Amino acid sequence: MRERRIKANGIEVNVAVTGEGPAFLLLHGFPHTWRLWTEVVPHLARHHRVIAPDLRGLGATTGAGGYDAGTLADDAEALLDALGEPEATVAGIDAGTPPAFLLAMRRSERVRRLVLMESLLGRLPGAEDFLAGGPPWWFGFHAVPGLGETVLAGHEAEYVDWFLDAGTLGRGVPPAIRDQFAAAYTGRSALRSAFGHYRAMPESARQIADAVAGGRLTVPTTAIGAHPVGDALARQLRPVADDLTEHVVEDCGHIIPLDRPDALVPLLLG
Repeated sequence: MRERRIKANGIEVNVAVTGEGPAFLLLHGFPHTWRLWTEVVPHLARHHRVIAPDLRGLGATTGAGGYDAGTLADDAEALLDALGEPEATVAGIDAGTPPAFLLAMRRSERVRRLVLMESLLGRLPGAEDFLAGGPPWWFGFHAVPGLGETVLAGHEAEYVDWFLDAGTLGRGVPPAIRDQFAAAYTGRSALRSAFGHYRAMPESARQIADAVAGGRLTVPTTAIGAHPVGDALARQLRPVADDLTEHVVEDCGHIIPLDRPDALVPLLLG
C-alpha cells in the first residue's frame, strides 16, 4: 500500500490506497491506525480500490477538534471526493463505526454497502444487556479533560499493549504493527487527540439519535460482533435497518481484523 496525504474537510488525511475496482473505505478505531487492516487489505485489493485513512487527529492525520461522528463522516465523504470516488463500500470498527453509520444515514447514495463492527451506536436501544454493568471503564477515564494524557505520559506503550492483548484474547498482534500503534499514541498531544474522540461521544450520540429520528438505514448492512460486544450492535440496528445481516465471530477478540482476519475477509467480501 502507498500512503498519501490528501487535503479533505480542512485537514490533511494520511491515507493508504491500493488496488483497483469499486472503492472499499476502511475506518479504524482506538488505539489503532490504518494498519489495523494490514491482514485483510491484500484480499480486498484483488477486487477493490482499498482506501484506509488514519482518522482525524490519529496516526499521521491532522486535526485539533471535530472528533464527533458527524464531522468524521464528513471527513470520509470529503476523502472520497478527493479521490474521485462517487460511492464506496464502507466498513467501520470501534470509533470508526459511528461515522460510517452516519455517512450511510445522511448520504446513502455514497455508500454501496455498510459493514459495522464491535461498537455501539450512541444510546440507541438494544445494548442494555451489554451495558448492564456500566460502560467499559476506559470510557469515563478518557472522557475527563486533561486526565488521561497527564497520567499516561511516559507509559503509552504499556497502555496500548493492554488494549491489544485484551482485544485479541491474549494472542497479541504482530510486533511491527504493535510498535506502530504505540508510536502513534505516544506523547500528550497524540493522547489528547485520541481521547478527544471519547470526549465527543455525547455529541456523537445526539447526532445518531437525530439521524434515526429522521429516517431509516436503507443501505444493505452487515453487523459483525466478537468479544466483548457480541450481538449488541446488531440489536441496536434491527429496528432501524431495512436490510441487515448479522454475524458473531467465535473465538475472537475486539480487534477482529488482526485477531481473526481469516473469518473477517469472507464477511467483508460478502
